Amino acid sequence: MENHVRTRRAALGLTQAELAERLGVSRQTVISIERGRFDPSLPLAFRLSALLGASIEELFVPADHDVRTDPR
Repeated sequence: MENHVRTRRAALGLTQAELAERLGVSRQTVISIERGRFDPSLPLAFRLSALLGASIEELFVPADHDVRTDPR
C-alpha cells in the first residue's frame, strides 16, 4: 500500500523516533510503514491520522486505488 506518512511526518518536523514514541511503537515500525513494508492496523492508522493531522484516506492509498462499484 502506498502511503504519505514520511512526507507528512517530515512536513511537521518530526523524526521517526519522535513519531514512534508518540505512537507507542518502535522506530523500526515507523520505518516499515513509511517504506510500505508494513500496513498498520486500523487503530494504529487512526493514531497516525490524528498525530499527522491528515485523514486515513490522505495518508494511505491502496495499491489498486481504482475503486469500482458493484455492477449489480
